[in-house]
Formats: sequence, structure tokens, C-alpha cells
Amino acid sequence: MKLGIAGLPNVGKSTLFNAITKAGAAVANYPFCTIDPNVGVVAVPDKRLDFLEKLYHSKKKVPAAVEFVDIAGLVKGASKGEGLGNQFLAHIRETAAIVHVVRCFESKDITHVMGGVDPLRDIEIIDTELILADMDSLAKKLERLDKNSRLNDKKTAAEKDLVLKIKKHLDSGFPARTLELSQEEQAMTKDLFLITSKPVLYACNVGESDLPSLSNAYTDKVIGKALKEGAQAVCICAKIEAELSELSESDRETFLKDLGLKEPGLDRLIKAGYDLLGLATFLTAGEDESRAWTIKKGFLAPQAAGVIHTDFERGFIRAEVMRFDDLQKLGSEKAVKDAGLLKSEGKDYEVKDGDIIEFKFNV
Repeated sequence: MKLGIAGLPNVGKSTLFNAITKAGAAVANYPFCTIDPNVGVVAVPDKRLDFLEKLYHSKKKVPAAVEFVDIAGLVKGASKGEGLGNQFLAHIRETAAIVHVVRCFESKDITHVMGGVDPLRDIEIIDTELILADMDSLAKKLERLDKNSRLNDKKTAAEKDLVLKIKKHLDSGFPARTLELSQEEQAMTKDLFLITSKPVLYACNVGESDLPSLSNAYTDKVIGKALKEGAQAVCICAKIEAELSELSESDRETFLKDLGLKEPGLDRLIKAGYDLLGLATFLTAGEDESRAWTIKKGFLAPQAAGVIHTDFERGFIRAEVMRFDDLQKLGSEKAVKDAGLLKSEGKDYEVKDGDIIEFKFNV
């Protein structure tokens, strides 16, 4: 899962990036502090994996991972090369989803590039620049389609109709992700590489004064917008997340408790990202390693096996499956089996989040 952290300058993007990856991206109170995209890979927190490691006395534990790309602040005119321009739009194109960090706090010490805090205005600025970038891409696509069009070429005609349909939607000021398309049209849009078709997760960056509720009048507006467009919104305090990242696990738990928070913002951010992209996790466990694997929801057993190795999918025979909750409750794999809860599943089995699977295959 590759997430691009985007937003206006000075909204807390690099502070958040530092907190979740400890990559040491530069942070300063001026625009364009991030010149090249910082990339960091962070392990997905999963207590189920911790349990399996102890139960099986695994030699190693391999969590799922999320790749975060910290993209420099965009400004008005970015699509036309203003600020640091199109190079950052290119970085966004490479991500699976956009984490749009929105400033939802007041501060006299941290200047706002637009002169004042207004999250909906800030979102509109970024959306407009991404829409303009997509419109430029579609214009070039139309030129190519016109040159390549042949008499009675149904495929080219269908592509052109779709491009014009999306262009009209963008012209109205709406991102491509809010346009209702058929499954066939959705498949065709993949070749267009539109930025605004990517799912968006709004990260509402609040101040310390908004703890422990992590909400205020600004966040309410962003959450409302997210609901309307089918996006996700998570409220975090980047400053607190940065402080948490410097603590040991035990000190972190104490700090969270003192703040009245149940879990770090990173955990909630990743969970929301998984939900937004329709992802799930299955687990494998043994003496050698306990490991978490990320799949798309709806994957059948052979597809999930293929995530481990293509040979597993090609030679799939069956999957021995038990639910994590059953294993945790009963305490051992033998107890799960004795209770009749270890199931032998075939090619049509749809893998569920939290399944612990041993694949049987032959190649």
C-alpha cells in the first residue's frame, strides 16, 4: 500500500511523515521545505501478529508494510508549474491513494500560506490543481485519439466518449473519483492515470488543545465533505504523533493514557487506508516466522496464495484455515482442530481478514 501525503505548505505533512516513519524529513516554518519526495516504509501495527509470534515461538515476525511518500506542498498554479510545480504531481500519480493533510488548528507561530485557516478552501485549492493537471492529460489523450481514430473503430470511439464524459465532469469542478462509471468504464480509466480518480483520505491535523476528542469546528466541516464524496477522514495531532514516535512502547502507552487517547493516530490512519482501498490481512504462522499478508477484499484462496508465491497459486490444492479469534480463545492450534474449527477450504473460498492459513500446493 503506497500512500502519498499531500496538501498545502505548512499544514503538518512533514511533521506527520516524521512521526510515522521516523525518516527525519526536514521540517521548517516555510513553504517548499520538502524538495524531493521523502519515502518511508512503516510496519502495520497488528497485535494479532504479536500473539502468533509468542504462541509459535517464531524466529521472526514480518508485519505488513505501508509506504508513505511525503510530497512537497502544492500551491495555486502548481498544475502550471507554480511553486515547485508538476514534478510533485508526477509523484502523486505513482501512489495508490492520497492522504490529504488539512490544517484544522490555529497558531500564531506557524504561518498559513493563504493567510488564515479554512480547511474547505484549502481542499478546494488542491482539488483544483489536481483537476487542472488531469484536464491537461485528457486534452493530450484526445489529441492522440483523434490522430489514431479509424472508421468504425469501436474501441477508439468508446475511449473518446469516456474521455469527453470525464472532461465534462472535471470542467464542472469535480474530481474524477466522484463520477459514477460503469465497471467497463472504470476498467478503461486505469489507462488514463488520473490523479483525481485516486481515493482520498483526509487527515485533519488538529492542535493539542483539541485533545482528547481530536475534533473541532474545522474537522466537522472536513468530515462532512468526506461523507458526501465517499472519502475517509481521520483526525490526528501531528505534533503529538511526533512526540509518540520518540518514546518506547511502554512509555507510549502511558503517554496515550495521560492524553485520554486509546491508540496512536498512525494506527487509525492505516486502518482507514486499508478500508479506503478495500484491503484485508491474512496471516501465516509457524516456528520459522509469523507473517501478515495484505490482499484485496474478495480474494479467493488461490489468489491469496499467489501473494505469497506464484507457485502456490499455480499448484493450489486447498487451504487449511482457522480464524484468529478462535485460536486466541482456545490457545492452541490443536485445540482449534479438536473443536472442529480448522477448516479445509477449496478454490472458491473467499479469504477473510484475520484468517490464519496454511496452503497446500503441488507444482
